[in-house]
Amino acid sequence: MNKKGVVIGLIGLMGLVGCQEVSLEQQAAEAAQSYYQRLLDGYPDGFLAGKAAYDEMPADYRDQLVKANEQYMKDVEQKHNGLRSVVVSPNVGRIDSTLHVVYAFLLLSYGDSTKEEVTVPMVQVDGDWKMR
Repeated sequence: MNKKGVVIGLIGLMGLVGCQEVSLEQQAAEAAQSYYQRLLDGYPDGFLAGKAAYDEMPADYRDQLVKANEQYMKDVEQKHNGLRSVVVSPNVGRIDSTLHVVYAFLLLSYGDSTKEEVTVPMVQVDGDWKMR
């Protein structure tokens, strides 16, 4: 095969790789990561906005949940020297088609060098991934 054929073949291969669809598990895990990142960045109300039933929650209940998230972050600071990063776990997630849920797996890294994998149930609401 000549150089021109190799180049055309590589361009075609790059096009195929670039067109791969992102799995539902990856989509849900990335959404979960973004919500947890809001919590890490000091926006517990932004984290809470990632909940599927957020719009239906009474305002006083939302306030209670924001305070609970703030307390969680204080506890993490005391016990683990804070939360340092949130990434999608290499395990990514698992689909439960009977419940229409994707269980997204995140890896939390703490200031004391410990790590924890958490499972976040995710559902699609009007095309967006939200925490269940």
